[in-house]
Amino acid sequence: MFVTDSPCLVGRWFSQAVLATALTVAAAAASAAITLPEQKDKLTEIGRQHRTASELYKDFEKQANGGQKLNFAQMPDWTGIYTRGGIIFNFDPDQGRGTPTAKLTPEYQKRLKEKLDNRAKGIEFDYLSNCAPPGVPRWLTEPFLREFVVTPGQTLLINEMVNDIRRVYTDGRDHIAEGDRYPMYNGDTIGFWDGGRLVTHTNSLRAGQYQRGQPDYSDQVETVEIWQKIDDKTLIAHVWVYDPPSLSEPWYVKQTYTKLSDDDKRLRIRYWDCGENQNNTVIQTDNGSSQFRDFTFDK
Repeated sequence: MFVTDSPCLVGRWFSQAVLATALTVAAAAASAAITLPEQKDKLTEIGRQHRTASELYKDFEKQANGGQKLNFAQMPDWTGIYTRGGIIFNFDPDQGRGTPTAKLTPEYQKRLKEKLDNRAKGIEFDYLSNCAPPGVPRWLTEPFLREFVVTPGQTLLINEMVNDIRRVYTDGRDHIAEGDRYPMYNGDTIGFWDGGRLVTHTNSLRAGQYQRGQPDYSDQVETVEIWQKIDDKTLIAHVWVYDPPSLSEPWYVKQTYTKLSDDDKRLRIRYWDCGENQNNTVIQTDNGSSQFRDFTFDK
């Protein structure tokens, strides 16, 4: 008699599923043309070898022979609900709780020191308190649930927080014409596929901060990112940030996003509305800190 819930059969099925996933990931990696070292210092050096984010992106594109335009059958499987790993308020997960690993210009190093000194005194205001989007590159560090929707013409990088969606155009279009650009929270992102890797370039960004207690960046900031699924549970993003006013050299970091178990299908990307609670109205006080307006415990 055939028993479908036999431990041996279940174990065999699980092993085959894991093997199939591993083979798929390996096949995608094998078809990739861009060679990336494993060591962080060498990945950092890749950024130093290029004056601008655009030059780095074009170099990757050249290595990938112009990149690939995938059809639905070739799309990597990034389905599921993910969350970011590491210390939430560190843009670089490797920095621990100490000084950021960015090499800042003197002006922005001074700004960071002033920010941290004020923070130690309880003086801190974050524009997210007014429900503004975090913006890129800060987007990479924000908490809450994430989802990645891959299609041939564009890929959606979705963060549940403030309904924040980045659109990566992979249909061959170029960036917005320079004369038509203006600073936007998530900027303008184009990309191409290199095997199972998504290579992106983002410009037209607004000034902001990498996170609370982290450095600021200017509206000249740009990023180059390489997204890749390395196993059934893990998506990583290699990120190079260029911003001449704030960074004396490009800042390389690796972000990790872990797929959550959802066997009972209960996880949802929910609509985020900052105004649904009257106590969410936050104002900036005269000394620069945050305070609720008309805070009440009434329903």
